[in-house]
Amino acid sequence: MIVLTASQLEGLVDRPATERAVAQVFLDIARGSADQPRPTSMSTAADSGRYLLMAALSDTTGTAAVKLLADVPDNSARGLPTQRSMIVVLDRTDGSPIALLHGGPPTRVRTAAASAVATRALSREDSRTLGLVGAGGLAREHVEAMRGVRDWDRLVIWSRTGERAAALADSLDWDGAIEVVDECESVFQLSDVVCTLTPSVTPIVRGEWLRPGQHLNVVGARPRPDEREVDATTMARSSVWVDDVATAETKSGDLMMAVAEGVVTLDDVVGTVGQVLAGMCSGRTDAGQITLFDSVGIGAQDLAIADLLVREARARGIGVQLDLNG
Repeated sequence: MIVLTASQLEGLVDRPATERAVAQVFLDIARGSADQPRPTSMSTAADSGRYLLMAALSDTTGTAAVKLLADVPDNSARGLPTQRSMIVVLDRTDGSPIALLHGGPPTRVRTAAASAVATRALSREDSRTLGLVGAGGLAREHVEAMRGVRDWDRLVIWSRTGERAAALADSLDWDGAIEVVDECESVFQLSDVVCTLTPSVTPIVRGEWLRPGQHLNVVGARPRPDEREVDATTMARSSVWVDDVATAETKSGDLMMAVAEGVVTLDDVVGTVGQVLAGMCSGRTDAGQITLFDSVGIGAQDLAIADLLVREARARGIGVQLDLNG
């Protein structure tokens, strides 16, 4: 078994390959050659932490993987990451352990890759302006993942902390104009594709801001059914696709709170991005349609990128080898 640390994983990332792997595992789920069960979310009244088990099994990779995600908001006051995770990979033929990975870099990279896959599948091909709501590490990763998806000529950034948005803009190598705006609404006024990337608890995006033809990747809210970035009107005005329906029911506050408010139903979800890729359900049907990818994150994405990273680590001779039977 190989053990890979966060710093080792950062140097192994291949973003185009990650997008292809995520698209493939979405297809595999839709076609039945991968198994993506509903995640388990565990908590008690002792604190605000939630612990999620996210698992998947794939014929394409020949592996099974489980990620244990600790979502601990109280860590913010401790000066610690509010999310931590580890990924365990097994051989699906004989069950032998293959790898143990730090979950941080793989999660960030595969999340942005999923947005890239959805944007390629659902956005207008003539989309030229990319908008970011949020300016943290996930925003930076989305810029990298989105580069080749459309022929962008402008990037628009908003953050609650203007200095953070400005710092991100100054640090980016971007072919085209970069604009930092003072109001979140301005991102929607200016952008063809918008990625929402904040750990917001209450909506910061209003449905009345949406324009015909836009595509949204709703990504940032924590994996909890009572927290969200976008309001119910946003969901109601959009045609909604997810990465996995059962997972969305478990941990998408953006969707489930809109359902609880009676504005949409689960039947309003068009389908999964994998079903679009497989031709099993419709994607965008006209230029004026507002499309929305509700990205909650699934174990199959972790499995896909873990397979890539482990293969590359072995090719380069990186990582610590352990024999658990010793």
